[in-house]
Amino acid sequence: MRTDELDFDLPPELIAQEPPPERTASRLMHYRRADRSVAHRMFSDLPRFLRPGDLLVFNNVRVLPARFILRKLSGGRVEGLFLEELRPQRWRVLLRNLGTYKGRELLFEMEPALMCMVRSIREGGECEIDIFSSDPATVILSRLGRVPLPPYIRRDKVRDARDDLDRERYQTVFASAGTAVAAPTAALHFSEALLAELREHGVESAFVTLNVGLGTFKPVTVERLDDHPMHSEGYTITPEAAGALNRAKQEGRRIVAVGTTSARVLESQPAGEPFAPHTAETEIFIRPGYKWKHVGALITNFHLPRSTLIALVAAMVGLEEQRRLYAVAIEQRYRFFSYGDAMLIE
Repeated sequence: MRTDELDFDLPPELIAQEPPPERTASRLMHYRRADRSVAHRMFSDLPRFLRPGDLLVFNNVRVLPARFILRKLSGGRVEGLFLEELRPQRWRVLLRNLGTYKGRELLFEMEPALMCMVRSIREGGECEIDIFSSDPATVILSRLGRVPLPPYIRRDKVRDARDDLDRERYQTVFASAGTAVAAPTAALHFSEALLAELREHGVESAFVTLNVGLGTFKPVTVERLDDHPMHSEGYTITPEAAGALNRAKQEGRRIVAVGTTSARVLESQPAGEPFAPHTAETEIFIRPGYKWKHVGALITNFHLPRSTLIALVAAMVGLEEQRRLYAVAIEQRYRFFSYGDAMLIE
């Protein structure tokens, strides 16, 4: 299929810049594939539409405050994004405005006593740097990092009151494993109180971990969707999650993926075989024509045009229905993208 078939025009004011006052205060579009019906609800209404015995599968990955600012000794500003701690004191990062600065020292703007040195520079701004500190990356970034919000959420270049809000709200209430540079945004709508209400309703939960990387923001630039090189992301299925998934399958209960990241983990597993605890990488690209193996329903946000995420939604409802649903969402003034509203597809 052509990539432009996943395009749509979005009024800029519908791109959510802030989370709602409460996590469950987002709107929820409820879509039934059986009769193609659309209803407009609130996310707090979710327990009314899930069945006792449903298994919600969440991505419990933690989002690191991965953005940081460096200064050249000459004073020039370099924007950084942490990607991976390769070993103690060696980071893989993206650096912007670095120029040819290999082998030279830089200062961390928020903590000038802390320095680093660029060891290698690759295409696209990817670099390896040595950190002059024995502290692990998680500790350093907790002190001086900012939340790696996607570029369509506008923030000032210097810290302000919204930084604390983003640290809390661009993180799920159950984040506990792995590291990510983007949040599993469909799960941001869940509060502790809503999770408790779902348990009382007989809805079960399981947690997998997918380390959401930069590839999730990578636009599809090729004309044909099949030619897009899908990014790879590491994931883990624990013994507890595998057991819950196997029981649900054996008992014929519905598996509900919370977000595209959870769906990718689940659909990376073979059909007709038990779920097994393991850690691996997935490059699965779910797009129209895909035959779903495990996921029976999906909770998801409204995604960027021409993205692999909107392709996954189109794979579940059909391309024409995806286009219709997004047109309805725009007409009804739903809020889009990471801090925006959600959709339940069943």
